[in-house]
Amino acid sequence: MNVDSMRKIDKWAGVPLCFLFSGLSRLAHFFSFSRRSAPDTSRTLFIELSEMGSAVIVDPAMRKLRREANAELFFAIFKDNAKSLEILNTIPPDHIFRMRSDNLFALALSMIRFIAWCRKKKITCVIDLELFSRFTALLCFFSRAKYRIGFASFHDEGLYRGSIINYPVRYNPHVHVAVNFISLVNRAMGKFDNPYATVPLIEGDLHLEKAELSDTRLETVRAKIKNLYPSWSKERVALFNVNASDMLPQRRWQQENFAAVARELLDQFPDILIVTTGSPAERTYVQRVVDMTGHPRCVNSAGEFQFDELTSLYSLSDFMLTNDSGPAHFASVTPLKVFVLFGPETPALYGPLGGNAESFYLGLPCSPCVSAANHRKTTCLTRPCITGIPPQMVSARLKSWLQ
Repeated sequence: MNVDSMRKIDKWAGVPLCFLFSGLSRLAHFFSFSRRSAPDTSRTLFIELSEMGSAVIVDPAMRKLRREANAELFFAIFKDNAKSLEILNTIPPDHIFRMRSDNLFALALSMIRFIAWCRKKKITCVIDLELFSRFTALLCFFSRAKYRIGFASFHDEGLYRGSIINYPVRYNPHVHVAVNFISLVNRAMGKFDNPYATVPLIEGDLHLEKAELSDTRLETVRAKIKNLYPSWSKERVALFNVNASDMLPQRRWQQENFAAVARELLDQFPDILIVTTGSPAERTYVQRVVDMTGHPRCVNSAGEFQFDELTSLYSLSDFMLTNDSGPAHFASVTPLKVFVLFGPETPALYGPLGGNAESFYLGLPCSPCVSAANHRKTTCLTRPCITGIPPQMVSARLKSWLQ
């Protein structure tokens, strides 16, 4: 099911369903002792279906809840995105519910399975990480958890999803999303009792753990690089992630720009190998960049590396140039230096954690044009926020860093 279809269903079916179930939620909450006590976080379910990068960004918040409240953690996510939870292994595999979204029938069946799964796991608390999704609010209700924590708009117009969330936190669009996630966890632990997150962050709240690496996997990745470029010996590896997910295709920097930067670096630095990355479905798109570069030290690895080999690949590489997408966040759990191209979104809210990321961002008056308020949808076709980033600016910074 494509993203636009999901948005339409969330709006036209989600709004009336949220209105319907809000009445039941308010009635149950009124007669419940839970409204007079701090949430029971002993078995807490996090819901984040659509964003792979967010599964990394929320990791500090999840570890905080486990560390300070001794909570047992669970997670619900779309099946195609579930691999992102394996990067840091904070959630045990049998505590992950993988929801299918191939079509409406598969989605409906998954919802039924989700209800049964929540009963089996005895979920006591749900934390909805999605930004005003009606669908995930309904999932919170169907989980039968007494304590449902999530974002609310309060005095902001629109973004209606009823009152299913009975421990609401005002979403702050002016701070990093990782800070908002910490606020949800602080609310769950009873550190403040109103919708406004008045508790400041403490040292370590946004600390991101590093991925564990195995020698076997590192050797496998080295062998694959050698297979892509048989004469590879001491060349430094530079990764170019040239695509972005279909969730927001406006984030893509032009293929010819990636190729222009690649040519400049390869001409000036004879000791680097550029490995372009991507999924198997992106191989043709990635190959076009390789063809435009036209250099033997630029190779196409789309589909070559398994997802669980990415952190090893990142650890063996010197830097990555990437669109604003999942790999920027996956790499943040490794020492890799990452240069991220931001366009319709802003690094102030979605910059990778970890301290190794650097952004290219024009900050036009229209930027960012996607937000929680429009469910991250834009119809801008010219995309000057991303297409206007000149290759000369990028290559100059990369050359300076390489030197």
